[in-house]
Amino acid sequence: MEYIKNHDFSIPVLDLDAEHEKQIIIDREKGQYLGHPTTVLMDDMQTMYCVYPKGHGKGEIVLKKSTDRGLTWSDRLSTPDNWSTSREVPTIYKLYDQKGTRRLFVFSGLYPIRRAVSGDDGQTWSPLKPIGDFGGMVALSEVVPLKTPGHYMGLFHDDGRFIKGGENEHWGSPAGEVDDFKIYKTVSRDGGLSWEAPEVIVEHKQAHLCEAGAVRSPDGEQIALLMRENSRKFNSFVSFSNDEGETWSAPQQLPGALTGDRHVCCYDAEGRLIVSFRDTAHKSSTRGDFGAWVGEYSDLVKKTEGEYRIRLKKNTKELDSSYPALERLPDNTIIATTYGHWDEGEEPYIISVRFNPKTIEKKMI
Repeated sequence: MEYIKNHDFSIPVLDLDAEHEKQIIIDREKGQYLGHPTTVLMDDMQTMYCVYPKGHGKGEIVLKKSTDRGLTWSDRLSTPDNWSTSREVPTIYKLYDQKGTRRLFVFSGLYPIRRAVSGDDGQTWSPLKPIGDFGGMVALSEVVPLKTPGHYMGLFHDDGRFIKGGENEHWGSPAGEVDDFKIYKTVSRDGGLSWEAPEVIVEHKQAHLCEAGAVRSPDGEQIALLMRENSRKFNSFVSFSNDEGETWSAPQQLPGALTGDRHVCCYDAEGRLIVSFRDTAHKSSTRGDFGAWVGEYSDLVKKTEGEYRIRLKKNTKELDSSYPALERLPDNTIIATTYGHWDEGEEPYIISVRFNPKTIEKKMI
């Protein structure tokens, strides 16, 4: 394991790129772009599902399943015909209604935002159907369980093109081309079956905030939103809510150590916060790579750097990689799943990197 020199922050960066025994290929297809996965771990702590598009942020949704905690994966599973019409990054969640009924949901964005549902733990699925007369991007980037059972807050962003309609064009405008970025929330009160009209919760006059990832404070009383900054002029931002998402603090910049795209968060067994992302720190020598950050929730509040960073996997093509997903197993193994151009000149494919924070920390000097 190596240390990497950086200039945007002072905490160490551990390099896991060459530790191939920690890496598992989930899917790869010669000549086909595979990207932007998310995962869900079922309650048996064995079964996982992974969804991702055949294409850059859009295209037919692929569904795969693992029954051994992500060590091996099925062939591509059969899905409803209209999953091939997905025009955005798909996301997958496990939600419960007020009676405790569990369902899986897959969401697909732009206009309108659509969802598919499974009532039998992923064995069969409905077609994609609109959740309302509104659209948005990276929908839903996060679904936060609220304190009332069966109630959830879904997050997405829009730059003015899709919230009230618009053509189903690809979302990927060059940085700075569109400047009406806003973070929206929509609320479900029936375990994800229906969703209310969205409202803006965070915006900034200069920064282009998007792709919000959420995490609760250890005591459960506060929700933090970590946000990508798409103009590339600022670091990533954070905003806080102390009232279950009703009101939010003014967004503030995070340190360079937490600057990235598409933040996804989980806690390890010791209560430390793990955040994975595409590294976009301005002067980082791992910029564009699949990265993770380890620290405390209090680092978000205090805007401090945290304990250390990890390069999980080196990407070979600019900033085209690393929309991540995180799961934690009972033995404290973190499963970080993403896509990237892992081989020079080849199309991106889906991998996971498995690591235990305590194990890799023993190698730190």
